[in-house]
Amino acid sequence: MLNPDGVYLGNYRCSLMGFDLNRHWANPSPWAHPTLHGVKQLIIEMYNNPKINLEFYIDIHAHSTMMNGFMYGNIFEDEERFQRQAVLPKLLCQNAEDFSYSSTSFNRDAVKAGTGRRFLGGLLNDTSYCYTLEVSFYSYIVGGTTTAVPYTEEAYMKLGRNVARTFLDYYRLNSLVERPLAPTPKTRKEKEPLFKGTTPQGQGTSHAGSKLEKRSQTHPKDQSLSTQ
Repeated sequence: MLNPDGVYLGNYRCSLMGFDLNRHWANPSPWAHPTLHGVKQLIIEMYNNPKINLEFYIDIHAHSTMMNGFMYGNIFEDEERFQRQAVLPKLLCQNAEDFSYSSTSFNRDAVKAGTGRRFLGGLLNDTSYCYTLEVSFYSYIVGGTTTAVPYTEEAYMKLGRNVARTFLDYYRLNSLVERPLAPTPKTRKEKEPLFKGTTPQGQGTSHAGSKLEKRSQTHPKDQSLSTQ
């Protein structure tokens, strides 16, 4: 929950100060966007930690016009990376009757540049996958029917459980479940840190000059990932 003050007042998109927080990931202010600033610094620390494999980032939003659950992903010039990115939503579609792969899309619209999914998709390397999981405010339609089923609190929780099951399927698919998480592959230890040092008190952190180093690196897991 990155918008506690706004939600307390009944907002679902804007903070207490009126900021659409999912447009300020590129340069969050510790004063105006403290939750984004804190999470961004945490992600950078995790990514630079050689003992951690930061493989997924998913932010979760309610959608005010579309039905069902669906995902937004990023577009990459690397076709293999783009195809690997589609695996998780395809598996989720198999587990959750209310998840729609046909509504899932991959884009790089300029208006979405400040979102967590877009910004971190460009910041992290090709072993990390960034998505937005959107879920309707209202209802979902099960495949093969035309009847809208209203979302309930239990239905939302069920989708969350199905996301967890999908992660289990994903790692089973890639033969990673039985592997120990440590020691970390050597390639992760040899990489340069995402930032030489995190900027104190939330001064804008630029990732220019860092992404090129990430793009050139490979990861042993890449060879085992399926491209459905």
